[in-house]
Amino acid sequence: MAESPIYLDCHSTTPVDRRVVDAMLPFFTEYFGNPSSLHAYGWQADAAVKKSRATIANAINAQAEEIVFTSGATEANNLAIKGVAEAYFSHGKHIITAKTEHSAVLDPCRYLESLGFDVTYLPVNPDGLVDLSLLKNSIRPETILISVMAANNEIGVLQPLKEIGTLCQEHDILFHTDAAQAIGKVPLDVQAQHIHLMSLTAHKVYGPKGIGALYVRRRQPRVNLAAQLHGGGHERGMRSGTLYPPQIVGFAKAIELSTADMVGESERLIGLRSQLLSHLNQLPDIYLNGHLHQRLPGNLNVSFSGVDGQRLLLELQPIVALSSGSACSSMSTAPSHVLKALGRSDQLAYASLRFGLGRFTTEQHIEQVGSAVVKTINTLRTL
Repeated sequence: MAESPIYLDCHSTTPVDRRVVDAMLPFFTEYFGNPSSLHAYGWQADAAVKKSRATIANAINAQAEEIVFTSGATEANNLAIKGVAEAYFSHGKHIITAKTEHSAVLDPCRYLESLGFDVTYLPVNPDGLVDLSLLKNSIRPETILISVMAANNEIGVLQPLKEIGTLCQEHDILFHTDAAQAIGKVPLDVQAQHIHLMSLTAHKVYGPKGIGALYVRRRQPRVNLAAQLHGGGHERGMRSGTLYPPQIVGFAKAIELSTADMVGESERLIGLRSQLLSHLNQLPDIYLNGHLHQRLPGNLNVSFSGVDGQRLLLELQPIVALSSGSACSSMSTAPSHVLKALGRSDQLAYASLRFGLGRFTTEQHIEQVGSAVVKTINTLRTL
């Protein structure tokens, strides 16, 4: 049987950690109750949900009751953006976001435009960072929400959340951040960073797919949201639907493990990333996408001139599993909107690789992948 390719697509998803699986298993068969039920089975499940809610909240310096469980970050983003728009439209209909956001933010914003809202899509600097002065100048009296992601899913760039949050606080504007890629990898603090809404997911940090959360601030100020799912009034009326304890417990365990070893793991991944980049730097005419240092520890996104991007991925498939951009838009034939926002040409945007290093990536993996990429690029350039 052929050996599986090395997995370097951790921004797409991650394998569930065995310790997470072990934490989840009893809640499928032993503690299987509905958390809303008023009997022993329900109480057991409810206790596990409450403990998990507190674990996730602690990881971002929030209160347990401020965590609203969703099916993932996409739903959390939709609830945040549409929920604020519906609840606050009497205060204004202007929203600010960035051109490099995930489609789970951009698409809800485009939907709101069809309903009469005005959305400003900020360009970014060539390193992928939002220009704070441009952001400030884009604020209007009718601005109700600014949504800027914590860490980009393609180029790994970390946006200056505290500075953006302070700006929102000064202008009495709600601040939402999509932290799906950031949670468990870089420190997050909703109080210190003045964040009002934060979207999270489990499957980017070795937890199960199909579970996420939205942090919704309750004090100073209390954020109001219009529910997008109705029926039962679960999650303080913001998101109806029976809670799924196995996923919630797995989510919390994944967050607990990731935050406990965040510093050590970050240092290890930065070392591996540097090792990979040193291999790629043997090649002429390559372009690093995004800020070199202000990025996720396990992210490297590079464009290669003079090669066909699709051919490059096909040649590398037997050796390494990676992508050229967001997995959510992998079937699209258009060049990455993130790389285009950085000013990359169509050719460079197509001929880009996103390396997502993770918990199970080793030095040996990096040596194999680095050598394979260099060899493949050189071969394709001679054809």
